[in-house]
Amino acid sequence: MTVAGATTGRPDTLADEIAGAVLAHPSVVRLAGGAVGGHITHLPGRRVVGVRTAGPGIEVAVVVRLGEPLTGVGAELRERVRRIAGDVPVDIEITDVTLTQGAKEE
Repeated sequence: MTVAGATTGRPDTLADEIAGAVLAHPSVVRLAGGAVGGHITHLPGRRVVGVRTAGPGIEVAVVVRLGEPLTGVGAELRERVRRIAGDVPVDIEITDVTLTQGAKEE
């Protein structure tokens, strides 16, 4: 299923583009599956953990570095997702925070 207003028209490309944009944010350490593993886009032969594109909007779950105000990070991530997916509802879930200051965790 493709979200209305998405710029790509392909769910696999949409999920990958969103994941890349979110991971590029300096406060994001990694994408997360969410509290119960519900933030996943299932694709043929693989899945994109941390991004759910099925439904009326986009859901993203992340682990962030402690430092910036969490509400500001959430707002910035929401804007990044909307630049890709269009004017759709975007839910950002910060599942955890870390003190990690070095390179992003794998």
